[in-house]
Order: sequence, then C-alpha cells, then structure tokens
Amino acid sequence: MPGGGRCPDCGSTELVEDSHYSQNQLVCSDCGCVVTEGVLTTTFTDEGNLREVTYSRSTGKNEQVSRSQQRGLCRVRDLCRVLQLPPTFEDTAVAYYQQAYQHSGIRAARLQKKEVLVGCCVLITCRQRNWPLTMGTICTLLYADLDVFSGTYLQMVKVLGLDVPSLCLVDLVKTYCSSFKLFEASPSVPAKYVEDKEKMLSRTLQLVELADETWLVTGRHPLPVITAATFLAWQSLRPSDRLTCSLARFCKLASVDLPYPASSRLQELLAVLLRLAGQLAWLQVLKLDKRSVVAHVGDLLQHRHMLVRKALRDGTAEPDALDAREKGLQGPGQGQGWGKEDRGDGSVDLPAGKRPASPTLLLPPCMLKPPKRICPTPPVCTVTGDEDISDSEIEQYLRSPQEVRDFQRAQAARQAATSVPNPP
Repeated sequence: MPGGGRCPDCGSTELVEDSHYSQNQLVCSDCGCVVTEGVLTTTFTDEGNLREVTYSRSTGKNEQVSRSQQRGLCRVRDLCRVLQLPPTFEDTAVAYYQQAYQHSGIRAARLQKKEVLVGCCVLITCRQRNWPLTMGTICTLLYADLDVFSGTYLQMVKVLGLDVPSLCLVDLVKTYCSSFKLFEASPSVPAKYVEDKEKMLSRTLQLVELADETWLVTGRHPLPVITAATFLAWQSLRPSDRLTCSLARFCKLASVDLPYPASSRLQELLAVLLRLAGQLAWLQVLKLDKRSVVAHVGDLLQHRHMLVRKALRDGTAEPDALDAREKGLQGPGQGQGWGKEDRGDGSVDLPAGKRPASPTLLLPPCMLKPPKRICPTPPVCTVTGDEDISDSEIEQYLRSPQEVRDFQRAQAARQAATSVPNPP
C-alpha cells in the first residue's frame, strides 16, 4: 500500500504488503527492507501455548542485509546461471560471498572491488570442484580489470583461509575445444573443414604438452596457447586443404573469439617445431619453413620426448664439444665454403676469432627475446654561478678564522647601511 509511511533504510514511500509464511508483512519494494514483520510459530509447543515468535527470532537473523550485499548476492547467482553451473556451485559461491562480506576490509571497499568479488567467489568454487574456468573468462563477463581481479582473488583466499587447487590444463583443453563448431557440417562450415572431435582433441593435447615442455605456457594465459595449438592440430590433420586458412578465419568458422596473443603463441609453437624437425634424419634433407612443417606435425609429436631432450642436450654442450662435432660432421674439403681451410689430414682450421655456428638454443621466449630495458636518463644539472646561496650554505664554505671575521664584518656593514635613516 503506497503512501502508508517511509522506509527507515532508504526513505522510500513504496511500501507494500507481502505474505510470508501466511503472515502479512510491510516490505519496501525498492530495497527489500521489512518495515513491520508478522508473527510466526516454529514448534507445536509454541502453537499449543499460543506464544508468538517473530520472524527475526525464528530464523536467527537479527540484522537486515544491506542493499549492496543483496545486489552482490543476486550477481553471484546470475553469473552462475550464465556459466550454467550446477545448483550446488551456486550455493557454495553465495556462502563464500557472505563470508567475505563480513570482513570490514571488503565491506568498506570500493564498488569496483565488490563487483570483482562476485567473480572471485565463482572462480574459487569452480577451482575447488575441478571445473575448468579461467580468470580471463570471468573478467570478460564482468568487464573487470585483470589486475584488480587477481589482487582481490588473492586477498579473499588469504582472508578466508581457503585451499584452492591450481587449474588442470588438460581439463581446460577438453572443455575449451568442445566449444569449437567444427565437428559437424553446416552451411557456414565447408565439408573439408569438418574434423573428428577425438582426433583433434588428442593432437591438441599433445601440442599443449609440447608447449608446456618448452616454456611456452609458463607465466602466460592458457587460452591463447590452447587456441594456437587447436588451430595447428586442425591444420596438420589435413594440411593440403587447410594451409590456406588463417587463424582469424579459423576462429570465425569455429565461432570462438580470437585472443590477442594467439598469433604470437602460434609463431612460437611453429618455431619450436622447426627446431625439433632439424633433429630428425628424414626431415633434415628438406628445407622446411613455418608453413611446410605443419605437414610433419604427426611425426614430430610421435618422437617429441626424444627430440626435446636432444635439443636441450645440444643447447647445453660445451664449446669444445661443438667444435669436435662440427669437425667430425665435415670431411676434407667440405669446410671451404664456410671460410675454413683444409690442412689435408681431415681436420679443419678456423680463421682467427671465429667459431662454428652452434645450434639454436631451446630456451624460453623471455630469454630468446628479452624485453628492452629503458634506462632513465639522469637529469642534466647546469650550474652557471649566478644562483642564490643561502646563509647556511655560505657558513659551510667558510674555512679559516680570517674568512669568518671578514664575513662578520661584511654582515655588520650591510646592517649599518640598511639602518641609516634617509636625510630629510
């Protein structure tokens, strides 16, 4: 019944009658505050003795839930429904939000942090139940900043003392690849682009494991790496029909978003495959590049453990061992085209100051292409000699007693000159 008073919480006049457990209550329709509550009975004893029990006493809730907390709880439930999580996940996420909201540091935080707290509760719930979900996905849904989200996530885990397991990369690959629309023919997907789901998933997992072994996943977001691995697996299964398809078109056909660093992760993964292809005898005679190596992905993945160990061992070989290997691989007369001189006994002399080229090291990308560090330029201080010098600095420059007396005499003369009155 509007007009029957004002809400003590928000001051609204939109008060309506609501029936709760067959008892009439006066509730604010704007904020949900119960202005006047009805009476309840909880046991047969109370009903027999006609003792009335109020709603707050019957539920144990002596405080009203604030509007901010109500909005947060609604957003937690909405986010769980958007992600199509089971009902038990929703209940756990709501409970975590209520526990976190009891801490003063979170309750008095800015609105931006409270919005991020919604996603943190959902992410923790999914991680604890091995449900593959990343921070990037939630940040995209909430339009949240990743730095703010990660900081709030770590604070919440520390405040509540939760044990959150790390994300399983294999489960994430299976879930993410299942969302690709390339397993059934459709008007938007030509028949030559349709692929078997199990074959594509198996090869994608092998490529992701290879990327993990070669430091392409460490410290990075997993979705760009998985996207690049999925595209490469899809191309390698039928390279004759799919080499002309770009990564952007592939994501468009699969109806998935193209992460920004996925192109860089694809180039890094192709560089690793080229490095491993140089270790196989039947591929050394071929002049492979980043385009033609896709056709041999199956052979490289079949022997990837041996090839990775060999690449790491060659990269850590001593310089003398590299020299000996170079001399052993080249016979008499074969080193002349490389600027080396044949002495006739099978050994090769190197020009002064030169060494044979060592194989490319299989190192993390941050070491192969280190970021450029900009050294700050020190400010240029120009001293002309005309700067003002304070009295305290002048006293620091005086050394001898004679200089002190001359300075005192000059000060006295200046004071006498300033104190002489002007003639009438």
